[in-house]
Amino acid sequence: MVVVTIPGMVTVELIRAVALGLPRTTEHLIRDRVKFRVGSIVYVAISPDETSMGFGFPKEERAALIKAEPEKFFMPRPSDERYRWVQAWLGALDEEEARELVIEAWRMCVPKKISALVP
Repeated sequence: MVVVTIPGMVTVELIRAVALGLPRTTEHLIRDRVKFRVGSIVYVAISPDETSMGFGFPKEERAALIKAEPEKFFMPRPSDERYRWVQAWLGALDEEEARELVIEAWRMCVPKKISALVP
């Protein structure tokens, strides 16, 4: 698949700004991937070439998401299929959608009391 990146589209800097603005988030560089996590739980990971991101997403809804928008979303690598995880092409997302995906992935790994702090 060929992914076209348009200037002004989603970047790692945007993802970083959103993620680091969320309570309890830390950033790590693990095996050439920028990862954002709460404690030991990774909720967003950027590919080494910065063209895609993996993020926490309900496993039971993953197939429907990919089927609805296959130009944006795709399955994680086989070793990650057992997790609540999906991938997205950064060049196919707009800023608002990327923010929402990051925040919803974060909500999956924090207590409801902490989640309520972010509108």
